Amino acid sequence: METKITTSLSLAFSLIYLSLPPLAIAFVPRDNYLISCGSSANTTADNRIFAGDLSKPGSVSLSSGDSISLTNPNTSSKSAPLYQTARVFTSASSYEFNIKKIGNHLVRLHFSPFTSQNYNLNHANFSVLANGFAILSNFGVRHTVIKEFIVMVNVVDFEIEFVPMNPLSFAFVNAIEVFSAPDDLIFNYGAKMIGPNGIQEFKNISKQILETVYRINVGGLKLTPFNDTLWRTWTSDEDFLILKSAAKIASITHTPNYQTGGASREIAPDNVYMTAQQMNKDNLSTALMFNITWEFPVGSGVGRYFVRLHFCDIVSKSLSQLYFNVFINGFIAYKDLDLSTLTLHSLASPYYVDFIAHSDRSGVVRISVGPSELSTSLGKNAILNGIEIMKMVNFVGSETRSKKTSIGVWVGSVAGGFTFLCLLVLALLVILRCRKPKKKSKPAESMVWPSLRVGSLHSRLFEGTALASLGPNGYLGLKISFAEIQVATNNFDQNLIIGSGGFGTVYKGVLNEKTKVAVKRGVPGSRQGLPEFHSEITVLSKIRHCHLVSLVGYCEEQSEMILVYEYIEKGPLKNHLYGSGLPPMSWKQRLEICIGAARGLHYLHTGSAQGIIHRDIKSTNILLDENYVAKVADFGLSRSGPCLNETHVSTGVKGSFGYLDPEYFRRQQLTDKSDVYSFGVVLFEVLCARPAVDPLLTREQVNLAEWAIEWQKNGRLDQIIDPYLMGKIRPSSLKKFGDTAEKCVAEYGVDRPTMGDVLWNLENALQLQETRRQRELHEDSSIRGSSEVVPDLPSSSVEIDGDSGVSQVFSQLLNSEGR
Repeated sequence: METKITTSLSLAFSLIYLSLPPLAIAFVPRDNYLISCGSSANTTADNRIFAGDLSKPGSVSLSSGDSISLTNPNTSSKSAPLYQTARVFTSASSYEFNIKKIGNHLVRLHFSPFTSQNYNLNHANFSVLANGFAILSNFGVRHTVIKEFIVMVNVVDFEIEFVPMNPLSFAFVNAIEVFSAPDDLIFNYGAKMIGPNGIQEFKNISKQILETVYRINVGGLKLTPFNDTLWRTWTSDEDFLILKSAAKIASITHTPNYQTGGASREIAPDNVYMTAQQMNKDNLSTALMFNITWEFPVGSGVGRYFVRLHFCDIVSKSLSQLYFNVFINGFIAYKDLDLSTLTLHSLASPYYVDFIAHSDRSGVVRISVGPSELSTSLGKNAILNGIEIMKMVNFVGSETRSKKTSIGVWVGSVAGGFTFLCLLVLALLVILRCRKPKKKSKPAESMVWPSLRVGSLHSRLFEGTALASLGPNGYLGLKISFAEIQVATNNFDQNLIIGSGGFGTVYKGVLNEKTKVAVKRGVPGSRQGLPEFHSEITVLSKIRHCHLVSLVGYCEEQSEMILVYEYIEKGPLKNHLYGSGLPPMSWKQRLEICIGAARGLHYLHTGSAQGIIHRDIKSTNILLDENYVAKVADFGLSRSGPCLNETHVSTGVKGSFGYLDPEYFRRQQLTDKSDVYSFGVVLFEVLCARPAVDPLLTREQVNLAEWAIEWQKNGRLDQIIDPYLMGKIRPSSLKKFGDTAEKCVAEYGVDRPTMGDVLWNLENALQLQETRRQRELHEDSSIRGSSEVVPDLPSSSVEIDGDSGVSQVFSQLLNSEGR
């Protein structure tokens, strides 16, 4: 016999939305099951409606088993209404939930024991299983407890089973919550394991069941589910501070800046990021290097814990002022943490970092923050805003299944193991029969030079890819002596400086008295840019394309890091768009420049098995030669793309403010679509002749991409273009260009086109600009070069889109140059 249950969702969400503060917009989960166990009526808790498990029909079922409904006979009890009833199980029984959205779910089990005529719930002893995995074992309670878990639900039917530990014991539960978690709540990758072996990446977190142990609002008061969009409770940190005099509360009254941070209100509510503990320099001397430390008892025995630390710089008056270190159990977890670089150079921006740690033998997780050696004497400080500690449930070692389930698993395991053994033997026979001797491959160490080994170059980023040959001497053929570079730059004459950037200063030079070059010199003696230096050499020494800047050579001697490139006469594209006083470019010129840059990027993405992701596309990294031919430059942040069986590269966020892919920033998962987003910003920059970010403008106009998209969606993009272009762009060309840019800056990478599609559409935009029914051309065709003349298109193909099909008009895409 099954009892059916209905959840009253619409009323619940209405109440939530009306009751929350204006800024805390309620998260609406796809799956949302709130069950009041043992009740025949709906119960309200935290402005949500919990449906009684005796109501029917619905999408939750209670399996057949020995269970009864129980009501607290003590009418004077001060327990919350949700805890006035319970369901008691005298044998293994379960609730089954119909899941609409596969993925992480929050599971909360409410236990509040009371005594009735036949049962004293304080004496319950039982286990709880989630789809067969034990999440609670040998469990009993003496007071009200809420157990919360994050579980990856990858089946349509999700089961929570209650199993008494022996025939004389029983199980109970007062209420159950099962609802979808936000997609960005827990990522599979990105957490760092901290311990005696240093820092290592921990993968496949979603395979773990996480049990919440502590959720702390550091520096603030207790927060109830009413204040949290995921209905969580955050407690104060006061009881966990080891030395209270070392800490001082900091707070702000304005809402945190979520736009530039790496967190959302689902990660943690506003109030967590609006308070913090900082170093109390009033009580302790500023000359002392002391830490603020919290200790969290997690029970006896060594366990593994997921630790999430929340940060929001609400103490600094300016950027790059706060540097501090983070320790977990005495091990360095994050050294020289500079929040301003992680939050796109802004203050009061929420950010969080995930770690995996073990409790020590005393059963404690210890967290400390303290000043970095990079801090100035007056700027020594460290902060922390929030802490979450979740136990990684060892479901393999602690499973406690019902007899029926255990037998099924045992039989299945034996049968599966026998089948696997047979297949293994068969596979070995086939391999031995078909095996052929292989030629010995040339060792990878042949591709090294004395002071710069391939093994150190971003883990052999592009080894084995079909890129340009290095020649018989490998990288040695690119090596240029420091003396030669001194001569080329007139000993780094200040009058020859043509630019500067994060890596160093760029000089104009003449190599061997004939070759114009651009010499980029890192800060002498500093190795801070060494990874970028290595990456640039690795990438540019292996690729050749007319729309990519060529590497002439490099120098790494006398503690110097110097890169020598071909000299690009007219400099960065940005200088020709705004701010330098140079003559404005025609729409045709701008389109051709965008097309050239797109060709270079398309080659990067597709020219090898894995491809290359640039990671820093912006108008200053697109250079123009004497003929205004675009060349993509600056490959210091480039990474190889994902392997064939992967969808992304997990990596720390790098890039430039205003051009950075928001999805990459949130997930720290890099794909070639991150370059597409950045290129989309460049397209708007070319069209509107203004910076990607201009803090001097009004709030709505500061971010170019967001501002332009609003005008594009309203069909009024023509009103914000460069005034010089007013009336000079054909509407069909502008529409194609605007649509392409809009698709490039889509919020999610899956919705963005490939660079091949972008290139196709830009060619189309140029053709639409040049194709006219009645051309206003000069009679003398010599005025225009033949390469600029574009034949008329049939009317049926004028509006061809990037994924519509192949047209001869864009046949150059099929040229080997693009590959």
